[in-house]
Amino acid sequence: MSEQGKRGRLERAAIGLTLLAAGLAAGGLVLARYDVLPKLTGFAGLALGGAVALLALLCGLIALWSGRGQRLAGRKALVAATLVALGLGGFVASRPLVARGIPAIHDISTDLANPPEFRALPLRADNLAGVETIDNWRKLHAAAYGDIAPLHSDKPVATMLVDARRQAEAQGWTIAAFDPNAGRMEATASVSFIRFQDDVVLVAQPGPQGQGSIVNMRSVSRIGISDFGVNAKRVRDFLKVLAAH
Repeated sequence: MSEQGKRGRLERAAIGLTLLAAGLAAGGLVLARYDVLPKLTGFAGLALGGAVALLALLCGLIALWSGRGQRLAGRKALVAATLVALGLGGFVASRPLVARGIPAIHDISTDLANPPEFRALPLRADNLAGVETIDNWRKLHAAAYGDIAPLHSDKPVATMLVDARRQAEAQGWTIAAFDPNAGRMEATASVSFIRFQDDVVLVAQPGPQGQGSIVNMRSVSRIGISDFGVNAKRVRDFLKVLAAH
């Protein structure tokens, strides 16, 4: 086969693989978002699309190099496919770097000794997946998220709960239980385009001598082992805003 023929095959392969990669990634994300596919299956579609995109990128780069003497204006489809493959493949390949240094846990609490309990929402049956024991979870949690602690406020319990509900609703959470007198709220938050669901429980109790309140919060992913730090960020951000109001 001539060099031109080989180059043409590479160009067609790069374009075709890029289209396949985009279809796998977009299809997995959209179908998982609307629960046509399980969430992790949809995420696997994204990962597979990223792998195919890297292969498309390789084909595209080789094709561009082999035809480097030609004007790029006449190879717009190949250039576009290569750029799309670079973006998709690079995004998927960077996910492990994002998770670097983040512990493989998905349950974050301001109280490690006595994490707030879910009552309206069920705690996942395999909540110790990835850590095996509660002691291992506590060690990993303390090492990575030692800054996460209860919120102490001058506001009474009922006021804190009302403020917490207002803040949760503003963030689009679905409220599952709310009792300001008992100082409890449970809600579900959605994460990313796929809408992974995380469950949150917030418990407030009177402070010393019955003054003010102490707020504890827990956020747990429904599926998966590592949460890429999402639950810790949620707890930090939520309590920070709650303290400011």
